[in-house]
Amino acid sequence: MSKALKDVVVVDLTTEFFASVAAALLGDFGAKVIRVENTGVPRPNPDRDGMHPAEAWDAHAELAHRNKQSLALDLEQPEGRAVLAKLLVKADIFLTDLPFATLEARGWDYDSLCELRGDIILARGSGFGPEGPDRDLPALDELAAARVGLMPTLGEPGQPPVYSGTGQMHTAVMLAFGTLMALYHREESGEGQIVDASLFGGNMYAASLDLQAYLAVKADRICQSVSRLDSGNPMSGPSYPCSDGKWVTLAMPDTDKWWPVFSQIVGLDIDDPRFDSHDKRCGENRIEMMQVLDGLFAAKPGSHWAEQFATHQVSADLIEKYDYPVADPQALNNRYILQLDHPSHGEIETLGFPIYMSDTPARLRSMAPCRGQHSEEILQDMLGCTDAEIDELVASSPHRPQQKTEQE
Repeated sequence: MSKALKDVVVVDLTTEFFASVAAALLGDFGAKVIRVENTGVPRPNPDRDGMHPAEAWDAHAELAHRNKQSLALDLEQPEGRAVLAKLLVKADIFLTDLPFATLEARGWDYDSLCELRGDIILARGSGFGPEGPDRDLPALDELAAARVGLMPTLGEPGQPPVYSGTGQMHTAVMLAFGTLMALYHREESGEGQIVDASLFGGNMYAASLDLQAYLAVKADRICQSVSRLDSGNPMSGPSYPCSDGKWVTLAMPDTDKWWPVFSQIVGLDIDDPRFDSHDKRCGENRIEMMQVLDGLFAAKPGSHWAEQFATHQVSADLIEKYDYPVADPQALNNRYILQLDHPSHGEIETLGFPIYMSDTPARLRSMAPCRGQHSEEILQDMLGCTDAEIDELVASSPHRPQQKTEQE
């Protein structure tokens, strides 16, 4: 089967999860992604604070580095940087999240890269974008999320803001998408360019429903956390507890349209004088209606309400936990979740592919490699290094056997 990004070579020099995921997305659709791992700096050691159970395997690394090859180089030494320069001559894309100062100091800024290959694409994941006074702030999602205004909308009234973490994946997809647009432009013009996708921008789009509403009306309460009972429409947005601990969420903004069938489902009289108009339901009797619905939904289990929602095809559903999509046939059939046989850890489940393409689908060709697992292959086959040069460069790099390939 053909690959959408066949013959595209990506050099991945990333340290942050979101930027590494962007490179993996390109690899999912056939790009040859070479992850350069710098042996000259200590490897990160995530803080195990005891708040969550230890993972049996590095799940985040498997997602961020699948479909990649690993080349271990000491980039703190001239020899390692010289090998990287040779590799960049053969690369279509240099994808990184390093600060501008580091790129300029090492000769990896765009002008210097163009001296190696005139049509190269520099794709950079940043914290706050390539322009402005904060362009050199580190690419940390917590900093960007704090700036955007999303965090205060997530906490309970009177409680501290909550960090959601959603901005990273928005930014990863934007970085991959922007890189593809640059490839298309190069195909048409023969010219490379700089692509930058920032966590600041990614978090802004993650909060776009609230943020766009704020830009329209400039009302502070739009971006403030509010009580569940302070929601404007009892039938659109609020969630209600069921008898078995499940919650239902409703999304029926046009109450005049939905009220007849909704009142039938919950067992309210369609002509109840308290709720027989939109203005009453969303205005003078709004709190009373939510209190009534609290009691009605709490009288039966979530399975009852899910069946009613499906039968009447209304805009409502149960709120699920993470275990639901993992076992959902819809997620498995569309390959949003993959069930795999890991060579070291046995049967595992991992996130799959969020994009469907009928003729050039994403594929899992290989799992995340060990550091330096493909160093000899890359140095010999791509760069033509001699055996003596290879021995010197990979002497300190750990290896493990090639992992299973062509996983669905």
